[in-house]
Amino acid sequence: MKPQKMYFKIILSSLVRRRSRMVVALLAVAVGATVFLGMGAVYYDIPRQMGREFRSYGANMILVSSGADSNLSLAEASRAEALIPPEKLVGATPFRYETMYYNLQGLTVVGTDMQSARKTSPYWQVQGEWPSAENQLLLGTDISENARLYAGSFVELEIVPPRGRKFKKEFQITGVIRSGGVEDGFVLMPLGAVENLLGQPGRASVIEMSIAADSDELTLLAEKIQAEAPGVTPRLVKRIMNSEATVLSKLQVLVYLVTAVVLFLTMICVGTTMMTVVMERRQEIGLKKAIGAENKSIIGEFLGEGLVLAGVGGLLGIGSGYFFAQAVSMSVFGRGVSLPFFLIALTLAASLVVTVLASLLPVTRATDVEPSLVLRGE
Repeated sequence: MKPQKMYFKIILSSLVRRRSRMVVALLAVAVGATVFLGMGAVYYDIPRQMGREFRSYGANMILVSSGADSNLSLAEASRAEALIPPEKLVGATPFRYETMYYNLQGLTVVGTDMQSARKTSPYWQVQGEWPSAENQLLLGTDISENARLYAGSFVELEIVPPRGRKFKKEFQITGVIRSGGVEDGFVLMPLGAVENLLGQPGRASVIEMSIAADSDELTLLAEKIQAEAPGVTPRLVKRIMNSEATVLSKLQVLVYLVTAVVLFLTMICVGTTMMTVVMERRQEIGLKKAIGAENKSIIGEFLGEGLVLAGVGGLLGIGSGYFFAQAVSMSVFGRGVSLPFFLIALTLAASLVVTVLASLLPVTRATDVEPSLVLRGE
């Protein structure tokens, strides 16, 4: 029989004879690989997942005019928007701030793209419906409560255009908006309606952009826009950006800690099992050394058993780790997680490293066995 075939036969027969103990070590390796792959997949996908989650808290970049004119050209804004990768751009919403009057009191009227605003500001709560025509508008909750105007009511606003005489126009209130911010004191209507009433089409006071990117990527994008769109000045929303970076770093540290603890426990379990096997096989080891077996052959036999456990346990862990990662991602983020191939290879490598490290002390004890003492029954 060839030496390689004999070697594998010895390893497999040893594992089968002590299958009750080896199953414990196998399950420990599988659990470790499961957690390693699952947490690794979540860690790898956290920036993308959390970036999408943070987009529900509003824009993380705004564009303003870099010239003397306080209003920004929408054409210039489109040039800046084109510099952002489409897969990262969640939405870009123009806002134009003007003043209109109701019962001689000035109101801040905001013209915007309603469809785009729903993407960049998903936290807005609208009681009623969003405007779909130019004679419809949203009323901030503060104005609604003070003026006792609600969804379905009609309101007459006085408009003072830059040129021409002032006039009045009736609008239907389709909904009342509550954001917990300044929007509660605004009147929102379609941007086209503001342009038709006050002129100066193609202008906006500010563009709010929601971009699925971390702080470093946002900084690079801002620099790119500054360099290639001179009519636009990008400004990062530090509050959103810093909060996102802080939460991401804490989540990633948590993933590190959980994974490290589980791998350490896996190492202890495998090491304890292998140490027990070594103690049970002291007579066998002593007999082998008595008939001329070298330490390296004994080391190779025990490490071979450990590598078999690591390989089988790692494969089992990869299968269960995929479902574990999907379950974690769906429960936390509400969407699936991607699993890169390099992470599978890394999981197998981690299983091998942990098992080898756990086997070092038991293997050392195996080579210290004195044949004469063991054979005398001491």
